[in-house]
Amino acid sequence: MSNAELIWDLVDEHREEFIGLADRIWGMPEICYTEYRSVEEHRTMLEQQGFRVTENVAGIPTAVMGEAGEGGPVIAIMGEYDALPGLSQVANIAEPQEVEPGGHGHGCGHNLLGSAAMLAAAGLKDWLEKTGTPGRVRYYGCPAEEGGAAKGFMVRAGAFDDVDAAVTWHPAGVTKVQVANSLANTRIDFSFTGRSSHASSAPHLGRSALDAVELMNVGVNYMREHMTPDARIHYAMLDSGGVAPNVVQGFAKVRYAVRAGELATMQALVERVKKVAEGAALMTETRVTAQIVSAVSNMLDNEPMRRTMYENMQRLGPVPFDADDRKYAAAIQATLSPEDIGSEYRKAGVEEREDTPLCDFVVPFDAKGVSMPGSTDVSDVSWAVPTIEARVATHAIGTPGHSWQITAQGKAPAAHKGMIYAAKAMAGTAVDLVRDADLLAAAKADHAARTAKTPYVCPIPADVQPPLQPRPE
Repeated sequence: MSNAELIWDLVDEHREEFIGLADRIWGMPEICYTEYRSVEEHRTMLEQQGFRVTENVAGIPTAVMGEAGEGGPVIAIMGEYDALPGLSQVANIAEPQEVEPGGHGHGCGHNLLGSAAMLAAAGLKDWLEKTGTPGRVRYYGCPAEEGGAAKGFMVRAGAFDDVDAAVTWHPAGVTKVQVANSLANTRIDFSFTGRSSHASSAPHLGRSALDAVELMNVGVNYMREHMTPDARIHYAMLDSGGVAPNVVQGFAKVRYAVRAGELATMQALVERVKKVAEGAALMTETRVTAQIVSAVSNMLDNEPMRRTMYENMQRLGPVPFDADDRKYAAAIQATLSPEDIGSEYRKAGVEEREDTPLCDFVVPFDAKGVSMPGSTDVSDVSWAVPTIEARVATHAIGTPGHSWQITAQGKAPAAHKGMIYAAKAMAGTAVDLVRDADLLAAAKADHAARTAKTPYVCPIPADVQPPLQPRPE
């Protein structure tokens, strides 16, 4: 792609270096707070690009920050590089095949996310130098987005206190500016302690912690009728108390994720879930403790920044996929259901298009899609500073998130094209914020208006620290 705008040319100058970074990160998938090799790759690249590097951001050894420029506004560009468990997958094929049985995989495209974000930061660094414009760009390498709420801990520690605006993106099936619709989310571990006994000869002496978990699950299921429509509750067994059916389980542990469209609603729902747990403990004569693991807020919108990013996308046009890209995407779509594909279009608010395996358009600014949100720790940054997020097509339309198909497409030429496009959209938006004082002031005014009635309070309790993991030997 040939661009007349200097910032996009500067991004293009670094494209091969950062495609290499994305592919290396794809090949070393590391999950929540274990991203030691990935952060080292990002740190090394920051140094090679001439950034001033800060390690161990917010006391998190797998978080890194690089800064360049002097004076002026501070623009943060946020990247991620954590993977997901259980999504190991061979690249560039259209059938499930693990690289490593039971291994991890980049099933959400964060290998692309962090690489494109740093590429945007590198382009902006070069632009500030070439134009002599006052301003600072910061790349924030953020671990543990998948369930670890690292950005929430970073915000709480003050890592964004002097930032004027933040920009990020996420790989997607369509290209659009993301409308703020994520859910506030708290993850809580409920540990039940009872009394073990022989299940046959002394059942009356036992108090089953597993029974307590099962009763809690039943109670929460009855709650579902009495929640707001946007709320979601999920759970996973962490410890069922053993595998011997002739032993009354004396300990069991379950993790709950509680979500809602607004932080206050989510927090109220958490208290109700805690009461259900207490009731289950009462019924089974067990004891229960609740420990919050992580929490994130709901996302705040910023209309001036959203319009600016959309204008950049309009000037860029769609991602320039070619016939080979579309052929592979069609093979991936053959593994999906019509519902998968139709759901992507409904969420975007655009009419479904036949014979369009890859997104060849930019979703209109005013498109009204069906809201089916998840949760992200980007949301906590959006409460701290004006924030905008792009979604850029890197994989076949309809590909489910957190799937083997996402991992398979993570090193494809189409993914590389999408990540370069994302870097240009972010870098162009950042340039507009640096050189247009009125735009930055409007973004800050929009943010102030949204937080005036409900100032930000970090949803992570003060005594909860990141669940850091040791560096592998």
